[in-house]
Amino acid sequence: MRALLIAPQFPDTFWSFRHALRFVRKRASFPPLGLLTVAALLPREWELRVVDTNVSTLTDEDIAWAESVWIGGMTIQKESALDILARCKAAGVTTIVGGPMATCEPDMFVDADHLVLNEGEVTIPPFLADLQAGEVERVYTSPLKPELDSSPTPRWDLINMKHYASMSLQFSRGCPYDCDFCNVTALLGKKPRTKQPAQVIDELDALYTAGWRGPVFFVDDNLIGNRKEVRRLLPEIATWRKGKKPLPLYTEATINLADDEPLQKAMVDAGFDTIFVGIETPDETALKECKKTQNSSRDLTADVRKLHRAGLQVQAGFIVGFDSDTPSIFQRQIDFIQNSGIVTAMVGLLQAPVGTRLYETLKEQGRLLTNMTGDNVDGSTNVITKMPIDLLKNGYRSIMDNIYSPEAYYKRVKVFLKDYKAPDVSKGIAWSQIATLIRSMWGLGVVNRGRWQFWRLLGWTVARRPQHFALAVRLWIYGHHFREVCRLRLASP
Repeated sequence: MRALLIAPQFPDTFWSFRHALRFVRKRASFPPLGLLTVAALLPREWELRVVDTNVSTLTDEDIAWAESVWIGGMTIQKESALDILARCKAAGVTTIVGGPMATCEPDMFVDADHLVLNEGEVTIPPFLADLQAGEVERVYTSPLKPELDSSPTPRWDLINMKHYASMSLQFSRGCPYDCDFCNVTALLGKKPRTKQPAQVIDELDALYTAGWRGPVFFVDDNLIGNRKEVRRLLPEIATWRKGKKPLPLYTEATINLADDEPLQKAMVDAGFDTIFVGIETPDETALKECKKTQNSSRDLTADVRKLHRAGLQVQAGFIVGFDSDTPSIFQRQIDFIQNSGIVTAMVGLLQAPVGTRLYETLKEQGRLLTNMTGDNVDGSTNVITKMPIDLLKNGYRSIMDNIYSPEAYYKRVKVFLKDYKAPDVSKGIAWSQIATLIRSMWGLGVVNRGRWQFWRLLGWTVARRPQHFALAVRLWIYGHHFREVCRLRLASP
């Protein structure tokens, strides 16, 4: 069997980092981890190819080569997936569609020959058995949540790692919390399931042996969801990395990590230097409204800065559009982001994903407009909000215009760098870093409209925080990406 696995394209969003990638000469931020895991579940005797449309063009010759096409991705990729599906259908190739996008919205993919939904470790084996027997059904689904010791090492050999800014790895699935707007528990359950430490080490070894020396993103929705197991894992990673060129690690976690200093230290010792946290809002009423219990009754600014001082840079997601939000929320979000020193602040309008408690509640109230796009910067929402929509959209734009203006961004980077304690890791200077610096000095220090703030930041860093010079350059490149996304996607009508 000749099987072609296709990753649909991501639109230009915060997470794409598309406008930053040109400075590091990469084509995409992350590889299609889900598809590479699916590839590892397919028979070894099959001929496999992967086309990631984020790094290369899907050609008619690619489709003609295939006897079957496998398409999988996230909700935000569904429009691209539908275009790919139409091309494959026109070519008469058998199509198999899966991943979160199809699991959440199977009716979107009526043209697919087969839907293999939920978690592939459970649904792919029966599909393959039926395929072998010549009696294949159209839909394969299962409510079972498999233990992750059945999850194989992804097929890294099927991609060109040089195209990506980061590699990806998964330790756990599921989250013990149940926020109204989040579909993680609907898809993966409330009981976090984890891989064994030996599996994670094998995956890190596979990446390292393949020559990867860049960042690795642990894609877990909440790495610390099962603290007992993550405490077992972290010392194993710390031991593994001794004597090796360090791979910077980053992940997602909940803000209550700030309460656990030993766990913070263990993460830093293992090589983690960045975490993404769902802050959502500084408003206590809105946090209670959306059942974000882990964020309630806390000094969120102090928690963020505590994590910075521990050596963990906090990136964060924010939401506006909760029922309890008033017009004051826009300035409050700005003030919180600036005062906390969260440099990478991803703000979006409230959306209700299929399968969430929020979706079902709003459906009962007749307040759903459509299914969500998954795009957090298209300036739209699938919710009929309590706040007048024009006021909400204008307030949202005011947040983005403010926090990603060169002046505000410069101040926020300084707040962060004053707090941040970099992990004690000795690193040589690579030619790629020098080349990135040269490109950024031209592109951001000469051509870009925020050039004066760029030079102010570099001058201040050299004088006050020289150990963070490379990080300051990287953060300014990120800021350029966010400004470009805002300029291109959120321009006032």
